[in-house]
Amino acid sequence: MISKEKKTAIINEYATKPGDTGSPEVQIAVLTERIKELTEHMKANPKDYHSNRGLLKMVGQRRGLLDYLKKKDIERYRAIIAKLGIRK
Repeated sequence: MISKEKKTAIINEYATKPGDTGSPEVQIAVLTERIKELTEHMKANPKDYHSNRGLLKMVGQRRGLLDYLKKKDIERYRAIIAKLGIRK
């Protein structure tokens, strides 16, 4: 679970305007950070099937947000992919 300070820092970094928490960029960035932390947990606990299911759901949710952004604005999509280092 990411700390409140870390989440706030991510939101401030990727926000399109002050107070923005709902834009696809912010949501994708927060999900990416949660996915990274849960991936580390899964390396240490490979039989934690419940957490694995949550990880897969988060990856699917992020994929949906990325598809939405790609459909709406390809330049924003390319920018977020490059900034986060997500392969696609």
